Amino acid sequence: MPPPARRTQGRGMTEPVLATENLTKDYGSFRALRALTLSVQPGEVVGLLGPNGSGKSTALRLMLGFIRPTAGRATLAGFDCWSQSVEARKRVAYLPGELRLYETMTGRRLVSFLARLRGDTAGPEVEALAKKLDIDIDRPLTQMSSGMKRKVALLAVLVPRVPLIILDEPTNTLDPTMRDELLDQLKSAKARGQAVLFSSHVLQEVEAVCDRVAVLRRGELVHVQHMSELREGRAVRARLTGPAPARGPGGTELGPDELTGDGRLQLTFRGPLPVLLEWLANQPLTDLVVEPQGLTPIYKKYHG
Repeated sequence: MPPPARRTQGRGMTEPVLATENLTKDYGSFRALRALTLSVQPGEVVGLLGPNGSGKSTALRLMLGFIRPTAGRATLAGFDCWSQSVEARKRVAYLPGELRLYETMTGRRLVSFLARLRGDTAGPEVEALAKKLDIDIDRPLTQMSSGMKRKVALLAVLVPRVPLIILDEPTNTLDPTMRDELLDQLKSAKARGQAVLFSSHVLQEVEAVCDRVAVLRRGELVHVQHMSELREGRAVRARLTGPAPARGPGGTELGPDELTGDGRLQLTFRGPLPVLLEWLANQPLTDLVVEPQGLTPIYKKYHG
C-alpha cells in the first residue's frame, strides 16, 4: 500500500504526490519545456494534452528522472526526481507510449520481475486483474499480439499500490471494451487515493476520467482546466432567423466569436438551465443544438 499522504504544516492539507516548479529542459538552443509548474494530488487524475512536439514526452521523462532538467525541479512523493531518482521511481508505476518488454518472459514473470525491482511482490490481485483484462499471463510475450502485450504492460502498472501512476497514451492498440476497462481501473485507483497523470490525444477519454487537464503548446503550459467547471457548462449552437440578440443568457454581451457573419450563434453558458432555456425561447433560432461543454473547443483554441 502507498504511504499515507503527508500533511502540509499549518494548513491541514495533503501535499501533492507529484510537483514540478519551473521545470525547464533545453536541447542546445532549443527549449523543449519552459518553466512547467504543475502538481497532482493524492486521489486526483490529471490529463496532459498536446500534439506531438508540445513537450508532453519531455515533461514525463523529467518527472521520471530519465533526463536532467536544465532548470527547475520535480518531486515525487517528496523525493527529487533527478537527484533522488531511485527512491522516486519506487513510488511510481509507468506505462510508456512505446513498449520495450522482455520478450523471453511470460506475462506473469514480467509482472513479478517488475514488482521485485520496486522492492515489492505481485500478490493475488494479479490473477483477478488479468482476468478483467482478458490476458493469459502464462503465455510468452513472443506469442502475443501488440495489443495483448500492451495489456500485460497495463497489468504491471495497475497492480502495484504506488502513490503515482503515469501513463503515456495508454489506450493505444486497445479495443473499445478494454479502453472502458482501463478507465474503470483508473477510477478505482483514484478511489484508493492513488494519483494518476496520463497523456492522451483522445479527448473523450480525458473527459471521462480526469479531474483536471493541463494543455501544453510548444513546450509551455498554456491552460489548466478543472473538469468540474467544464461539466457545468453547456455549448449552444444555432442559426439565427432574425435580428441578432445584443446580449446572451444572463445578460452577458455577445462577442464576434459567438455571432458569426453568416448568422450562426455559438456560445458557452455556465449557469442555471432555466435561465438558458428562457433566453433561447425568446430568440429567432433554428437548427438549435444544446449539449454539455467538452474539451474540444478548449483544445482547438490552442491547437486549432
